Amino acid sequence: MGASMEVAKFTERLVPSTRFVAVDGISPQMAPGVVFVAPSASIIGDVTIGNGSSVWYGAAIRGDVNKVVIGENTNIGDRSVVHVAKIQGDYPTFIGDNVTVGPGAIIHAATLQSNCMVGAGAQVLDGAVIESLAIIAPGAVVTPKTVVPMKQLWAGSPAKMVRQLTDEEVASITNTAEGVLEVAYIHAEECNKDADQLHEDELEYEDKRIRSDDYFQRPKPGQSDPADVEGMGSPGLIFDDALNNPEKWLKLHEQEIKEKYKNIVLKK
Repeated sequence: MGASMEVAKFTERLVPSTRFVAVDGISPQMAPGVVFVAPSASIIGDVTIGNGSSVWYGAAIRGDVNKVVIGENTNIGDRSVVHVAKIQGDYPTFIGDNVTVGPGAIIHAATLQSNCMVGAGAQVLDGAVIESLAIIAPGAVVTPKTVVPMKQLWAGSPAKMVRQLTDEEVASITNTAEGVLEVAYIHAEECNKDADQLHEDELEYEDKRIRSDDYFQRPKPGQSDPADVEGMGSPGLIFDDALNNPEKWLKLHEQEIKEKYKNIVLKK
């Protein structure tokens, strides 16, 4: 309406979602069991992600000039970048199963075999290979075409071998991947809520914040509310939602209302 009143012509454009973007007609492929892709993440082009994996807030996976393949139960951390190469070498990116890519890490046209870990802010560059059960320390830079052998810790810039991993450190690789998976389910549930559920959550939060312990309390999930008033909740809650949204309340209790007042005859 405001634009129509302006002398200069103006076209309003909505910013398109960058969560899943096709390139040259190739769209990202998500397995049915992908647990979580954050709303602010970007998955672009020829990208395949397996079951149980998660892509966290602000991460970018870009398969625009080559392909990216990510296995199962792998997590791509917040603000990390996964990319490929075509100009200085034909390198796709392969990331195996049970891999943890830390926040802010860069995986550029490299291979991460299954059950390895890349620390926060680390870089793994073109043609490099991180073998299974290896750990790249936070902030390390693995230079192009470097091969990091199994069960070794590499750190520094350029990254060098520091020492062999202990049995506890090797076990922590899988434990970390499993721990992130559990958290991913929680974030997926929250991010998949619709507007009505978010509204209900907000009302519940405000109620818990201001309700005295001496007053009527909300029932626990699955329990009936002994203080319920005509299906609209406990005293102090009846004005939270139902009366502010009568159409919704009437729809929820339509059959109950019909049964209760079926013998009443309205006169014109």
